[in-house]
Amino acid sequence: MIFSRALFSLLALQICAVNAFPAYQSLAGLTREELDVVIPTLKFVPPPSPPGPLADDSTKLVNDAAHPFIAPRSSDQRGPCPALNTLASHGYLSRNGIVSPVEVINAVQEAFNLENSFARFLVYSTFLVNGNPITNLMSIGAKTSDTGPNPPPPATVAGLNTHNNCEGDTSMTRADFFFGNNHDFNETRFQNVAKISNQFGAGKYNLTVAAKLREFLFKDSLMNNPTFSMVSPRLFTAFAESVFPINFFVDGRDKSGQLDMDVARGFFQKMTFPPDFHRHDGAISSEGMDVVFNNFPIVPGANQGRVNSYKPDPTSATLSEPCTRYSNFVERNIKSLYPNPTGVLREALSINLQFLFEATVAAGDACTQVFPFGR
Repeated sequence: MIFSRALFSLLALQICAVNAFPAYQSLAGLTREELDVVIPTLKFVPPPSPPGPLADDSTKLVNDAAHPFIAPRSSDQRGPCPALNTLASHGYLSRNGIVSPVEVINAVQEAFNLENSFARFLVYSTFLVNGNPITNLMSIGAKTSDTGPNPPPPATVAGLNTHNNCEGDTSMTRADFFFGNNHDFNETRFQNVAKISNQFGAGKYNLTVAAKLREFLFKDSLMNNPTFSMVSPRLFTAFAESVFPINFFVDGRDKSGQLDMDVARGFFQKMTFPPDFHRHDGAISSEGMDVVFNNFPIVPGANQGRVNSYKPDPTSATLSEPCTRYSNFVERNIKSLYPNPTGVLREALSINLQFLFEATVAAGDACTQVFPFGR
């Protein structure tokens, strides 16, 4: 008997549902029939409201006795974000790497002093693509080995390892997706950071080094990755990634803006705070990103299936267009992944999209709210 691809996919989802569909696996991209199989097996967790800013955002010890480093087990999830990996290894996040949006916002504020509206926008935009809106859970890496068969394309397998949202080309310490492993620490990439820090920062990573490294990474992907892409939202996260180590990995008592390479390796590779580490003094977000961009501005675009074939994409938001970034994300990314949600799935998506919009309002962006599934 010859099975059609659609029937085979539906049978695979039924098998997965019988064996308990992973509570944190993304539903994005599943067909109506596939969702009808999976959703009844999941317990709906209405998304709670996100937390507000810290009452006290002064610097304080975060590598404390209540948050000791414990190396992750082989079954624990870790992924492309060194900050979240570190938070999980110190218990600010669930040590297994399976998290909720509220948990992540609380953790990045408490341990790094990430500014509230910025934290909310990053977390909800990431969660809407990579998380499970029904169960309100997300993996900070990939799905575990015991979650059953992957959902058929175009579904997004859960977690931050998913290409071109949080993770993307030109990472500082992870290889481009085209070359295979886009989520584990890559020593060759880190040596590029160290080399350019020695050349332009006297061995420290700072804003000058960040701009030089961003230029190097762009040109490296341009000339070696035929699928290289640098459009929103990755354009935004790439430049944010350039300054995050300066803003969050430098001890909060140190006002120099210079990141030591041993400390950098601790975060990027070992997923641990240095001893006696204090968080930034005062809430902070992407300060310095404009400096890096002005030293090496990038027009959104992508290679066209061959190296050095970069073509600008006029439909992509630029760094100076936060409202276009927001509307494109909702109308293109979310609508394409969830074209016709119903029931509790539609309810959960709408609530999380409301939280995302409220983050843009709190950030001072006068954006027009988008309702992809109606009001």
